[in-house]
Amino acid sequence: MAAHRKPPQRPLTGHTIRTAATLALAGAATATCFDGTGHAEPQPTPSQVKARVATLYREAEAATEKYNGAKEEADAAQRRLSALQDETARRQQRLNSARNALGSIAAAQYRDGAIAPAWQLALSSDPDRYLDGAAFAERAGDRQAAAVSRVRRQLREIERLRGAARVEVKSLRSRQAELRRHKKTVTGKLDEARRLLARLPPSRRGEITGAGAPAERVSRSAADPREALERAGSVPAPSGRAAMAVAYAYGKLGSPYVWGATGPNAFDCSGLVQAAYRAAGLSLPRTSYAQINAGRRVSRSELLPGDLVFFYPGISHVGIYVGGGRMIHAPNPSAPVRVAPIDQMPFAGATRVA
Repeated sequence: MAAHRKPPQRPLTGHTIRTAATLALAGAATATCFDGTGHAEPQPTPSQVKARVATLYREAEAATEKYNGAKEEADAAQRRLSALQDETARRQQRLNSARNALGSIAAAQYRDGAIAPAWQLALSSDPDRYLDGAAFAERAGDRQAAAVSRVRRQLREIERLRGAARVEVKSLRSRQAELRRHKKTVTGKLDEARRLLARLPPSRRGEITGAGAPAERVSRSAADPREALERAGSVPAPSGRAAMAVAYAYGKLGSPYVWGATGPNAFDCSGLVQAAYRAAGLSLPRTSYAQINAGRRVSRSELLPGDLVFFYPGISHVGIYVGGGRMIHAPNPSAPVRVAPIDQMPFAGATRVA
């Protein structure tokens, strides 16, 4: 009975290997499609993009206000440091003059020699004249002692100034590091918002940002700020300064939002408020969370044009009330300075500064 033998196996060729690998990959891809793990990440809907962009802008604005506050403190520290350095230089100049005077006195004593007063009196050919000279020398000695005392005081004062300058340098470096942190946060949030918006068609992008909304304007040639308000349909402001601030804000409608900017051609929210009242002759703090304490608090029912209106729990946004439930504000990088209802954001309070 003949033995059954297995047919000999043929060696795998390169073509066979490639074919098998292709079939394996195709099978794996098919299996992946069936179990759902190979699906691409779904694109966010316009409403999701809108919500996320709004959150990013709000977070960026909060960081912007912190940046503005840190910059204000850094600028103040730099001014204090410069004043200390100038005062130290002046004191050092006076100290050098006092040292030179002491050096001249010491050199004169060395040249004259140190002869005991009793011998000088005994050897003098004119005792009366000697006694007069001795009294003068005593007074000169008193002046020398006073000069030494002044030098010591100046040395102590210079050391105090240098110590204060070292403190200011440390403060300045801390504020500069804080500025860098806040700047990184702001730019990161804004970059993410830009990336999200770039994934949408321009028409949908405009719907989300409101970039195409018309901006209200008043005549920039109006000589009287109150006349400008009347043309804009606003009720009278409580003061001339408030009217001037509102008129300034109307004149800046359409200006771009730039974080950290205070005008004259671009603004962030608190920068617009500060610039408007600066034009009206009133100095306000730089940040929204400081501006809310710059005047008298008023309730929402008491609002008049020129009042500052604040939003969100952290007081991270501010606008200028213009009447009729509306304000002028600098919203975000996607929307220029505009008129908007105060109901569009969570109201946090109001202040009357003029």
